[in-house]
Amino acid sequence: MTDVEVSVVLPAYNEEGTLEETVEVTLSTLASFLPSESFEVIVAEDGCDDRTPEIADRLADEDERVRHIHSDERLGRGGALEYAFRRAEGSTLVYFDTDLATDMKHLEALVESVRSGEYDVATGSRWMPENQADRPAKRGIPSLGYNTLVRLFLRSDLRDHQCGFKSFSRAAFESLSDDVEDEHWFWDTEMLVRAQRAGYRVREFPVDWEPKGDTKVDLVRDVFGMGSQIVRTWWQLSVDPRIDRRVSMTAGSLLVIAALVLAVTVVFDVSAVFESIAAADRQLVALSGVVYLLSWPLRGLRYRDILDRLGHDSDTWFLTGAIFISQTGNLVFPARLGDGVRAYVVKARRSIPYPTGFASLAIERVFDLLAITVLAGSVLVGLVATGGTEQIAEAIAADVPPVDVGGETLRPKAAAMTAMRVAAAVGAVAVLAVGVIVVNARRDGNLVRQAVTALSSDSYADYVAGVIEQFVGDVERVVSDRGAFLRVGVGSLVIWVVDVLTALVVFAAFPGSETAMTASLVAAAFFAVSVGNLAKVLPLSPGGIGLYEGAFTLIVVGLTPISAPVAIAISIVDHAVKNAVTILGGVASMAWLNVSLTTAVEESREAGDVEAATAAED
Repeated sequence: MTDVEVSVVLPAYNEEGTLEETVEVTLSTLASFLPSESFEVIVAEDGCDDRTPEIADRLADEDERVRHIHSDERLGRGGALEYAFRRAEGSTLVYFDTDLATDMKHLEALVESVRSGEYDVATGSRWMPENQADRPAKRGIPSLGYNTLVRLFLRSDLRDHQCGFKSFSRAAFESLSDDVEDEHWFWDTEMLVRAQRAGYRVREFPVDWEPKGDTKVDLVRDVFGMGSQIVRTWWQLSVDPRIDRRVSMTAGSLLVIAALVLAVTVVFDVSAVFESIAAADRQLVALSGVVYLLSWPLRGLRYRDILDRLGHDSDTWFLTGAIFISQTGNLVFPARLGDGVRAYVVKARRSIPYPTGFASLAIERVFDLLAITVLAGSVLVGLVATGGTEQIAEAIAADVPPVDVGGETLRPKAAAMTAMRVAAAVGAVAVLAVGVIVVNARRDGNLVRQAVTALSSDSYADYVAGVIEQFVGDVERVVSDRGAFLRVGVGSLVIWVVDVLTALVVFAAFPGSETAMTASLVAAAFFAVSVGNLAKVLPLSPGGIGLYEGAFTLIVVGLTPISAPVAIAISIVDHAVKNAVTILGGVASMAWLNVSLTTAVEESREAGDVEAATAAED
C-alpha cells in the first residue's frame, strides 16, 4: 500500500523554459508542511514537441517523488489533467499552472482544505474583494465576462472558475469526471459547476496572483469553445433533465398559443381576427394542407441529390421522413436543435457521418435562402434601396395605430421599415455567402482558413478552421458541379413555389379575398411568404412563430386592400396549416423509423461531440 496522500499534477505543454524551476518550487513548498513520503508531483506532459519530455524524465530519475506521465498526442488541458489524476496515487488531488502565477504561499491552504476532510473541492480565486491580483485589461475583461456568464447561466456561486489552482478529493473527482465532457479549457469550470450541483462542499478562497508571460486567452477558442461549452452544460444541467416527450410537446404548444395570443392582442382587435378565422372556408384550408404536403417528397428528392453529390446514396422516402422529424424538432425545441436530429437520424439509420450530415443541412439552408431571395429578396433589396418601402410602411401606419408598451410608444411605420431592412439584409447576406463559396471553390487558396487564422494562431483555431472547411468544402462540391447545382437549385425554387401556392389557397379560403385574387395579390403572396421566411431565419422562437406572421402581415397590409385583422388571420392559418402538416408528418415518421425526438436531440449532441473529438485527433 502506498503512503502517498497528496498528488500534485502539473499540466505541461511545451514548458521547457519553466518546468524544472516549477518542480523544484513545488517539492520544497510541499515538504514545508507535509512528510516527504506523503506526496508526489506528476508532470502531465501533453504531447509536447519541445524538450519538456526529456526534462520531465530527468527530474523523475533524480527524485522518486516526481513522476512523468506522457501522452503521445494532445489531450487538451482538461484531458491531460484527467489522464494524470486517474493514474495518481493520492487521495487528495491537486493541480496548478506551471507558470506559478498563483503565489505558492497558498498551496498549504489549497491542499489542507481537502486533505483535512473539511471540503471536497477547493479553488483559488482572483475575484474576491480581499485578494491581490494583477489583471491587465486583456486578461481581466474577458475573465470577468466569462465568470459572469457562468454564474448567470450555470447558477454557480463562485466568483472565479478558471484560476489554475484547484484541489479535489478522489471521491469527488471520480464521481464527477465521468460526466465532464470538455477536455480543454472548460474542464475545471465544468468540474466546479457539477460539484456544486451534486452538493459537494466547495471552498473558494482569495489568492495573490501575478500573470507570467503573455495571456493564452484566444478569440476563436474562447468565443467558439468556451461559449458553446457554457450553452452545452446549461442544457445538460438545467433543460434536459426536465424534458420528456410530453413536456416538450406541451411546452411547444403553449409557446405557440402564447405567441399567437400576444400577436393578436397587442396590435389588433382580437374579435375581428378570430371572426375572420372562423369565417374561413374549412375545405379550402384543408386543401391548402394537401398542397403543402406535396412539397415534402420534393424536399426528400432535393436532400437525396445533395447527399448523392456528397457520396452517400439513400432513398427519397426515408429522407423525407428524416426531414419531417427534424422540422418537428425545430418546432418543439429552441435554437433549431431539430437540425441535429436529422444528422442523428441519417447517421443512425444510414451510417452517414455527422460532418456530412451537418454539411448537407448547411447546403440545404444555403439553397433555401437562395431560392427565397430569387423569389422576393431581390425585389425587397430594390425597394429598400429606392425608398419604395415607404408606401408599404405608410399603408401599415394608416391601418395600425401606435402601441404603448412599457411606457414606450411603438410606431408601426418605423417597425415595418426596420423589419423589411432586416429581411433585405438577410437576403443580401445569403447572396453574398453563395458568392463567397463559389469564388472559394474556384481558387487555389482557402478563404476560410485564412480568415480564421487571421483572428487566431491558437491550436483550437486550427480545429475550428478544419470543421468550417469540411462544411464549406462539402457545400462547394455541390456548387462547383453545374448539374448538381441546377438540380438542387431548381428543386429549391419548386419547393418554395409550393409553399406560396399553399398560402394562396389559404387566401382564397377567406371571404372577400377570393374576389381580389389578381396578379397583384399573387405577387404580394410570393413577397409575403418569402419575406416571412426570411424574417424567421434567426431561431428566436420555435418554428419562427410570431416572426413569420408579423412579416407576412406587414407585406399583405402594405401591398393589398386586405385589412390588418384579416391579414394576420391569413398569416396565422397559413403558418398553422404548415406547422400542423409538419407535426403530423413528424409523428408518423418517428413511429415509422422508431425515433424518439428527445432521445435524438440528446444523442445527436453526444455523438456529435465524439465525432468532433475524432476529427480533431485525425
